[in-house]
Amino acid sequence: MTDHIETDVVIIGAGPVGLFAVFELGLLDIKCHLIDILPKVGGQCAELYPEKPIYDIPGFPMVTGQGLVDNLMAQIEPFHPTFHFNEMVEGLESIGTPEAPRFRVKTSENGTTFECKAVIIAAGGGSFQPKKPPIDNIEAYEGTGVFYAVRKMEMFRNKKVLIVGGGDSALDWTVNLQPIAKRLTLLHRRDAFRAAPHTVEKMRSLVASGDMDLHLGQVGSLKGEAPVLEGAVIRKDDGSELTVDCDVMLPFFGLTMKLGPIADWGLNLHENLIPVDTEKFETNVPGIFAIGDINTYPGKLKLILSGFHEGALAAQKVHRYVYPEKKLLFQYTTSSTSLQKKLGVAA
Repeated sequence: MTDHIETDVVIIGAGPVGLFAVFELGLLDIKCHLIDILPKVGGQCAELYPEKPIYDIPGFPMVTGQGLVDNLMAQIEPFHPTFHFNEMVEGLESIGTPEAPRFRVKTSENGTTFECKAVIIAAGGGSFQPKKPPIDNIEAYEGTGVFYAVRKMEMFRNKKVLIVGGGDSALDWTVNLQPIAKRLTLLHRRDAFRAAPHTVEKMRSLVASGDMDLHLGQVGSLKGEAPVLEGAVIRKDDGSELTVDCDVMLPFFGLTMKLGPIADWGLNLHENLIPVDTEKFETNVPGIFAIGDINTYPGKLKLILSGFHEGALAAQKVHRYVYPEKKLLFQYTTSSTSLQKKLGVAA
């Protein structure tokens, strides 16, 4: 028997932007359920860089991805949202009118059906999968010697680590893991990097001081009886080969983003992104909103703080759909005792 749930809003995606939308909706007495394909909250922040520092969140000179998620969870605790993990939304059907939207949302894993008055898509870039290097039998080492993300730095303490790539992720983790690794090697196909200049400079200083190694080339094959990794054979541009001893290889070749079923929901997609207006971040379908990296509009910046702003404005329009007879009175949390009571901080 499948579950049938009625709620005000369904939020698709439980990353930072989806979590903050819970807060903005909660201030307006709007209840919501969140659905995420991942097994936990946090989206890419928690899945790909939980221990990586983030420096552009207002009020936090530095916060880790997991730290940000933890703070957001504490912030929305007064509103008791319900989470549905390991589930993908496979169907979204409009059963209302443009003036009074209503939607039926179905998930694939447990067959849960939701009925709601608004849908907020906060799905980042959709479901994401790491791009894998074309190395024979690499799958046999995945999860033991080959990892596509760093979830706990301690896993790599006193290990011989080979990082492959030339972008921000590769260089950031080179600098962050070098102090705890037994020996760290960075491999890139050319001596030019697509990362922040100060990070590249730090990497080069570590190479110059002999504290890590840098090689140019590509991984041709892996050594060691699977699933135990012992080394990687590097092919250089001049045709020569070099073997790098390593217990762990971290290839950072980027992510492949897949929209999945979202592509079939009747939204006017543009290059796999969802166009929205900048007044309320609503799509071409009344009652369906898109916030965070999944949306596009003139001047869009793919920043977490931009997604927070988008969620706040979307909540204002959602209120009109959930409470069509109620006038929305704008209030500040600093001065409104009613909002403070909702947050549990009123005297």
